[in-house]
Amino acid sequence: MPRLSEVITALENLWPAERAESWDAVGTVAGDPDQEVARVLFAVDPVQEIVDEAVKLGADLLVTHHPLYLRGTTTVAASTFKGRVVHTLIKNDIALHVAHTNADTADPGVSDALAGALDLRVVRPLVPDPTDPAGRRGLGRICELDHPLTVRDLAARAAERLPATAQGIRVAGDPEALVRTIAVSGGSGDSLFDQVRAAGVDAFLTADLRHHPASEFMAAGAHGPLALLDAAHWATEWPWCELAAAQLDEISDRAGWDLRVHVSRTVTDPWTAHAASTAALPTSASRPSSSDPLGAPN
Repeated sequence: MPRLSEVITALENLWPAERAESWDAVGTVAGDPDQEVARVLFAVDPVQEIVDEAVKLGADLLVTHHPLYLRGTTTVAASTFKGRVVHTLIKNDIALHVAHTNADTADPGVSDALAGALDLRVVRPLVPDPTDPAGRRGLGRICELDHPLTVRDLAARAAERLPATAQGIRVAGDPEALVRTIAVSGGSGDSLFDQVRAAGVDAFLTADLRHHPASEFMAAGAHGPLALLDAAHWATEWPWCELAAAQLDEISDRAGWDLRVHVSRTVTDPWTAHAASTAALPTSASRPSSSDPLGAPN
């Protein structure tokens, strides 16, 4: 049975901390380097629900994609929800390790797992890592489809293959346009619009797309149609948990550790319900008049 320090060394070889963004908070958050590790749980979010799952499972190590303390803190009091996470971890001898942007740009990384879930063939990184001479690491992935699909059918595939969430898949663009090439980026991706446009792909699938950046991106598409597919943040990153668990399983087999590696299937996306819009805009004849208080500006 390996010690935590040995398992962390293996994880750091997969996702070196020095490859994380300067603003990120990755690495080991809690845990005794000398403690033994028999069970490992992978999840996206280090929230109480996931920590309780780790306790119930009897896990010795929880590995999450999202950091617990991204912006630092002055307290780990159990009266705060993050402090309660820390207390639960320590009381139950569960270590916590985070791989965030260092897992995003890894080879394979978060976007490779996303592409794999959608049956896409990865061609190259969307934003290559200049320190990788092989040109395989980097943020996002440019992918090809085995055969063209309409935007509508591609969105349906994403809705079927990614974990179910209240949001589902939102689409901007012509639903009947054909997609042969697509860029994907797990997590928030509207900061990559310039690179997506320069890549010349037919579509971009990511998460957390905001009104103004998406509107401006679509309006600037004078050189050809390009569709946006917006999935839930959690759903685009969950496939990485299965990929990462498989990587650790392989390491465990080679080292003779006999680890029990698990992936949480608890949905920690914050949105819990969705109501489709059905109301039509009022016609000019039915709009409130200027004297009607219902027509007051807001």
